[in-house]
Amino acid sequence: MSKILTEVLSANQGYASTFDKGHLPLPPARGFAILTCMDARLDPAKYAGLSEGDAHVTRNAGGRASDDAIRSLVISHKLLGTQEWFVIHHTDCGMELFTNDIMADLLGQSLDTATIDASGWHDVGKGPGSADGKYINWLTIKNQEQSVVEDVLRIRNHSLVPKYIPIYGFIYDVKTGKLVEVPDAMKAGSPL
Repeated sequence: MSKILTEVLSANQGYASTFDKGHLPLPPARGFAILTCMDARLDPAKYAGLSEGDAHVTRNAGGRASDDAIRSLVISHKLLGTQEWFVIHHTDCGMELFTNDIMADLLGQSLDTATIDASGWHDVGKGPGSADGKYINWLTIKNQEQSVVEDVLRIRNHSLVPKYIPIYGFIYDVKTGKLVEVPDAMKAGSPL
């Protein structure tokens, strides 16, 4: 067993020994959902004041409004009653450090973990790689504010998203812990 697996199972054993949340209902008690990044420095429960059962939190690389993220938001509303949604990106995001072409090139060389330094990304693995990386839009980020606006608009304009749901746009500052409003995203996400 790996060290990480052992640590996770041990932590879960301690958590389960005092678990008292089995009574929580399926719908989120506070009636909202958050789409945010998978970055380990972000803890939506802490920065949004959540407890188990309060809200839905969907996380992916960059907190982007991918088809799957929108699928989750639509289910969250249609079947579980959320009435407000937050799109929260963050400063110092890894999705700003590469492009679709860089990712495709790295994957084309090998599937091993790459490294980065002042001169850019380097593949240190041994092949084979895969050409399939060039067929994916990695939803990289060039500008945080613009990406939040794009994602709010992508959600707002989706045919399965009700126009009455407010969609809020923020950037989480990893240095201060503050949520910073993106005014253009807030305007774009206003209920119609």
